[in-house]
Amino acid sequence: MKIRIKGNSIRYRLTKSEVATFCAVGFYEEQTEFKGQIFKYVLRSKENISHLEADFKNDTIIMYLPEKDKLVWKKSDRVGFQHTMALEKGKELFLLLEKDFVCLDETIEDQSDNYPNPLMDKKEV
Repeated sequence: MKIRIKGNSIRYRLTKSEVATFCAVGFYEEQTEFKGQIFKYVLRSKENISHLEADFKNDTIIMYLPEKDKLVWKKSDRVGFQHTMALEKGKELFLLLEKDFVCLDETIEDQSDNYPNPLMDKKEV
């Protein structure tokens, strides 16, 4: 699972096997180790919500996906989910959860578990 943070926006991108694991158990976690601390980012399914939500507790970003969406995401063509969450003092946090596609540009990153990029056929040679 990859995370991208910029200002008040958070994006998670999951490979095929990560989506499969998440949809099966309702939980997926990654972590980055620092000297003396570990930063975690978690995707968790949650009952009784209608859109993405997020929280930050104990050095961990937790993004919540409605349980009903978890049940169908793996088998659907739906790429992902997005929601702008209201914060205090009129601020907002933009949340985006997506399936991870193979990059159009060459990269050294292993992409063997990524979803096929729908633009690959349209890429100019």
